[in-house]
Amino acid sequence: MITTRLTELLGTEVPVVQAGMSWVSSAAALPLAVSNAGGLGVVAAGPMRLPDLERTLDEMTAGTDRPWAVNLPLYRGGIEDVLDLLERRPPPVLVASQGGPRRYLDRFRALGTRCLHVVAGAEHARKAADAGVDGLVVVGAEAGGHPPPALVTTMVLVRAVATAVPDVPLVASGGIADGAGLAAVLALGADGAQLGTRFLLSTEASVHAEYQATVLAAGIDDTRTVGHGLGVIRAVRNDFTDRMTALEQAGESVDARRSPFGTATLRAAALHGDVHGGKVEAGQSAGLIDDVSPAAELVERIVTEYRETVDRLPR
Repeated sequence: MITTRLTELLGTEVPVVQAGMSWVSSAAALPLAVSNAGGLGVVAAGPMRLPDLERTLDEMTAGTDRPWAVNLPLYRGGIEDVLDLLERRPPPVLVASQGGPRRYLDRFRALGTRCLHVVAGAEHARKAADAGVDGLVVVGAEAGGHPPPALVTTMVLVRAVATAVPDVPLVASGGIADGAGLAAVLALGADGAQLGTRFLLSTEASVHAEYQATVLAAGIDDTRTVGHGLGVIRAVRNDFTDRMTALEQAGESVDARRSPFGTATLRAAALHGDVHGGKVEAGQSAGLIDDVSPAAELVERIVTEYRETVDRLPR
């Protein structure tokens, strides 16, 4: 066990959180494996239809007696129906993003659900803390998917938030692929680490083989941030990111870029294997990863690497 404020809050054995990734963890296999290994597995509810989500909630409840979470972007369509379903079937932990915490906080805390809110800066962290969230997930620029619009790095952002809200447990996310990364963010003041790309490259990830192969082959400088003004994303460089980069460098307006940005989808890449025209969302940490392994083995490896890293530090 590695005991931090996060493990004490959530009841996990180790402060390792598997990021909620649309399509990748929009099923029970990956989050079950992570939770049963002592970390926090997270179901990505963002793209899920209600019947699929309800079935996955059943599978999570039946598959583990350990803590697990649902990640919910508050901007998704049909959000009230999803919130109603989760209220009827409350998960142990709710990780919410892309909206204010007052929308859900009272109703879920009354049910005993621990509520973590995703933030991209110290100001948002203070507001979420003032609203009464149980903890914060702080996402830095290195992260895949949706990094902070200002692209402040994890190292700087985590330290800023830890200083701004020292009494709130923090989960650091972005650029973390191993136990050395976990040790680094704990040193910055975080209480745990969220890993996305590392668990994307696990055997339980519900993602197309071509998507995994593309991320596995990527180096640390092979991702791009595109969609500025439209909801910036980080993705592996391909035809889509090249097209968007060219439009942005040419000074095209947000309206002119909206259609090509929206036409390409994560679904096309993650479910159907369109790794050229789709959004192959992944973090810079892809370049630190050279294998696809079972999620439970990854959790154990991260813990071992963490201990080895701490042991190497000068006393």
